[in-house]
Amino acid sequence: MSGSALNWRAFSSIAAAAGVVLCIATCGGRHPSATANEEPVLNIYNWADYIGSGTIAEFERRTHIKVVYEYYDSNQTLEAKMLAGRSGYDIVSTTTAFFGRQIKAGAYTPLDRSKLPNWRYLDPAVLETQAQADPGNRYAVPYLHAMNGFVYNVDLVRARMPDAPTDSLAMLFDPKVIAHFADCGVSFLDSPEDVIQLALAYLHRDPNSPRVEDLQAAEQVVMAVRPHIRIFDSNDYWHQLASKEICLSIAWSSDYSVAQARAREDGTGARLAFTLPKEGSNITYNALLIPASAPHPEAAHKFLNFILEPQVIAEITNDIHYGNDNLAARPFVKSEILRDPAVYPPQELRARLYLPAELGPDYDRLRTRVWTHIKTGQ
Repeated sequence: MSGSALNWRAFSSIAAAAGVVLCIATCGGRHPSATANEEPVLNIYNWADYIGSGTIAEFERRTHIKVVYEYYDSNQTLEAKMLAGRSGYDIVSTTTAFFGRQIKAGAYTPLDRSKLPNWRYLDPAVLETQAQADPGNRYAVPYLHAMNGFVYNVDLVRARMPDAPTDSLAMLFDPKVIAHFADCGVSFLDSPEDVIQLALAYLHRDPNSPRVEDLQAAEQVVMAVRPHIRIFDSNDYWHQLASKEICLSIAWSSDYSVAQARAREDGTGARLAFTLPKEGSNITYNALLIPASAPHPEAAHKFLNFILEPQVIAEITNDIHYGNDNLAARPFVKSEILRDPAVYPPQELRARLYLPAELGPDYDRLRTRVWTHIKTGQ
């Protein structure tokens, strides 16, 4: 996931490294049963740009708990740390397709609902959906959601192809179409699960197919357009859309909303549009979880209940334009965001969305090899 509030490039790698050292030095060996005598520290591992600009400072002000905040660039990176154990983190964020199997592997500790009175504000329908990966909703606290699709620069695309199929994945996967936009810049997410699922949807195959032959078919589709892809990026592409450095990009829906706002603020003149393709696309539900080895579980529960406050989660949505699933937060979300179908899709758009499935480590390894082939073009 990506957004606008905290730009990845604004934080130095030295500071991030210092955070890692701090966590290992102070909390790596403690047991989650430590509660009353916990040191006032909370270690969080999350996507870049996936929190409000003032969220952490407000939590620290209220609780006097120091937050050490670190960033990862892919679900695979997070999973490796979670399955290795003793990560030193108290809160991590990941999606249904990943935390389902991580829960089965014993990576997380069950929530103490008595410490989460704000749980009552969550959308029961989303809890039911997330229960597919977390039976009984014992481990995962719903956080934010986004859809996958593509963003295009209206003027640059029309100038190159007036009859461009802007409602279809053909924009991305038909070589005769995407070739029109190579000169103004095409970006794909650096996310094998998202890109390959979209390629399968374009082929009218099951996006969650575990079949090797379907994976190979998706690989062939992406390789056919590989010469026209300028960059694979999941962190900065929204800024490049706003500045007109690229004109077409696979995108998470909320990043489109951020890019559009940035283009207005910067006066670049970029007119952007977002498409949930007619062939279908995925909806991603992200959750917050407490690792089994969390050194500060009391602080973790305080943070989770804080995030579940309607006004707190609404401010995060207002800041980074990712939809939340806290029903009581709706009155506090800016009306233009609440009405944006790219953030809160109406039922007719939700009908074409699918939920990514857990396909297992063997498939993931094979998909990773395919992705390496795609990115290197070799």
